[in-house]
Amino acid sequence: MNTLKKISSVLLVFFALNAFGQLSPIFNTDKKDRLNMYVKKSGPYIGIQRGKYTVLELGVERQWKRIQLSTAHTHGIHLGFNYNFGRNVLGYDIGYWIKPTRVGLTYGLNLVMRTDFNRTKVGFSPSIGYQFSLLHLQTGYHFLAPSNKGFTMETNSYFVSLRVVLINNRKTEVKKGNKKLFNKRKN
Repeated sequence: MNTLKKISSVLLVFFALNAFGQLSPIFNTDKKDRLNMYVKKSGPYIGIQRGKYTVLELGVERQWKRIQLSTAHTHGIHLGFNYNFGRNVLGYDIGYWIKPTRVGLTYGLNLVMRTDFNRTKVGFSPSIGYQFSLLHLQTGYHFLAPSNKGFTMETNSYFVSLRVVLINNRKTEVKKGNKKLFNKRKN
């Protein structure tokens, strides 16, 4: 009986390996044979930034997304301005963010300029956030260059920002290797 178990185990392993060998072309497809989906979206955004001060944000954003079965990578760039009505401070932002997974966080970096129309400061702002559908919630810190005159700018250092991106231009492509299978543009 013990010998029968050994022989049946060896035969089971042999047939399992043989069956997997026959199916391996299905599981190990070449990258050029895979379907890839690309989505490009752009549109204006409106947002509110809260920190020490409340600031209104307006701008435009462009997003690129590559969708695969296991993952989706999203990249975005934005250009915008913000204004603090109470302190009369105008700011310009240009930035980039990436969302490396389908449900994960976004990581970004902005170049910022702030002015109270007498003095100007420039700097950068790393941010971390969460983007879902039209909403993008971010938090970060503005690192503004120190001034030689020692003045302080009445602007947010730590901030939380909520933006609504109004997509008005969308382009979808489906490719297999370098061949386009589907191309749809929606304006």
